[in-house]
Amino acid sequence: MAKSGFAKEHLRSFVERIERLEEERAALGADIREVYAEAKGQGFDTKIMRQVVRLRKLDKADFQEHEAILDLYLGALGMRS
Repeated sequence: MAKSGFAKEHLRSFVERIERLEEERAALGADIREVYAEAKGQGFDTKIMRQVVRLRKLDKADFQEHEAILDLYLGALGMRS
């Protein structure tokens, strides 16, 4: 019985931690949306900003590979001079 109670408390602890983290994630998401709205109000293109944020997460090699493939595809479609 003691072992069962121990497992229940561990489970409860994990669930409560996950719940707190999900609340924090939701709050952070709202904060991020607010920053994008502020940037949009200042005239920035938020779609492009999101792409920049995503690209900045890449390491240099992955970024260069991404750029090279994008350039290749755009060139194949006649969209690069």
